[in-house]
Amino acid sequence: QVQLIESGGGLVQAGSSLRLSCGFSGPHFSMFVMGWFRRAPGKEREFIAALSRSGQDTSYADSVKGRFTVSRDNGKNTVSLQMNSLKPEDTAVYYCAAVWTPFTSIYYVTEDKYTYWGQGTQVTVSS
Repeated sequence: QVQLIESGGGLVQAGSSLRLSCGFSGPHFSMFVMGWFRRAPGKEREFIAALSRSGQDTSYADSVKGRFTVSRDNGKNTVSLQMNSLKPEDTAVYYCAAVWTPFTSIYYVTEDKYTYWGQGTQVTVSS
């Protein structure tokens, strides 16, 4: 059984940085595509970033491109989201997601493709 636990959220000022981590508990982490999503108050959950099994292929939402960087450590079963130049509109609960795939270079940008989800971590950016 796969479990995902996010950490690293908090309250920061606009322009600051945060690094979110997602710990993967379960077998064969390297066989899973990983994604990050977020849900802002009053809004639907939206795609932020995704990462292929190898970590070589990534995708970002336009709203975070150039500011956020997703990475994974297959030796430590973790995926990270480095968030720079944070804006008040980045305030949301951030979720880590995972799905098993036999393909090495694929990633998914829609939440319906993901099987496992973490409980979320709150990020609040003050102006």
